[in-house]
Amino acid sequence: MAPSGPSSVRRRCRRCLYWIPVLFISIIVCWSYYAYVIQLCIVTMDNIAEKILCLIAYHFFLLHFVWSYWKTIFTLPMNPAKEFHLSYSDKELLEREPRGESQQDILRRLAKDLPVYTRTMSGAIRYCDRCQLVKPDRCHHCSVCDKCILKMDHHCPWVNNCVGFSNYKFFLLFLAYSLLYCLFIVATDLQYFVKFWTNGLPDTQAKFHIMFLFFAAAMFSVSLSSLFGYHCWLVCKNRSTLEAFRAPVFRHGTDKNGFSLGFSKNLRQVFGDEKKYWLLPVFTSLGDGCSFPTCLVNQDLEQASTPTGANTATKSIENHPFPAKPLRESQSHLLTDSQSWNENNGNSEKGKLAGMSNPGLTIENET
Repeated sequence: MAPSGPSSVRRRCRRCLYWIPVLFISIIVCWSYYAYVIQLCIVTMDNIAEKILCLIAYHFFLLHFVWSYWKTIFTLPMNPAKEFHLSYSDKELLEREPRGESQQDILRRLAKDLPVYTRTMSGAIRYCDRCQLVKPDRCHHCSVCDKCILKMDHHCPWVNNCVGFSNYKFFLLFLAYSLLYCLFIVATDLQYFVKFWTNGLPDTQAKFHIMFLFFAAAMFSVSLSSLFGYHCWLVCKNRSTLEAFRAPVFRHGTDKNGFSLGFSKNLRQVFGDEKKYWLLPVFTSLGDGCSFPTCLVNQDLEQASTPTGANTATKSIENHPFPAKPLRESQSHLLTDSQSWNENNGNSEKGKLAGMSNPGLTIENET
């Protein structure tokens, strides 16, 4: 029991340290509220109409910014469903077998009824030693959280949380509203910032709050605009940050556009079908986080629906180590539009040829 005491204290200290970036952001926001509302609007602004309009607009942006930030921080990341976890007997069996094809046979048997289509770089089934589970597509193990996160994008220290399937929409809205919040402050504070340098403001403490408020908002606007633009590009391509650095590997090989459904469908996969909820930090993302439409799934569905392609589809499914699983209703309807998968046609044709051979598989753990 003695060794567990110091380690428990260290873990608690680390958890406290992880909250420092969040505390820093909270202090900056609280100071900006005082500087803008009290020192700029109430003390400095003389025009009553301008003062009222600025206060209403400011509180609108602040409310949505704080709401989305709160949801990003306190929404727990989703973990793989229980069917991806190994049972106690399977764990013992896997530990007894030497690493190699024998362990791969066990994992292949366990994964045959799971909607898993991605592989490791060496072509093996993606398995997590720490969590002892077969990894769903787009799932990765976070070393900070020490657990597997569904559709993991990255671990963000500024929210002290993993950004993944459960809170990625909230993270995007947090970036969007924080950028609008900063740009609004810059736009409305600009004329008073100019007056500061031309000695047009009275010599009070308000002038220094106005100056530092403009510099802080402008600085954050530059960094937030680049980060928000990058994540907008990721949404349009239906990629995570991890997938942008290392493209997912499918049965037919590496495919950076393997999960891309086209701009409209990519957007709907994150924000949902009901546009009235797109700008609100409420969960509307499609799917369950464990399975996603891919080029392979779409190819099988299309070929099975056409009489001429029935034999080809059957042959493709027989050669695939995992059966083509039906997607959830919220996911499968993405495949029903007449305009589908235009940007992935080339990759699909390549997959039909390269996928006929099944390379020798070896176990490779991704942590």
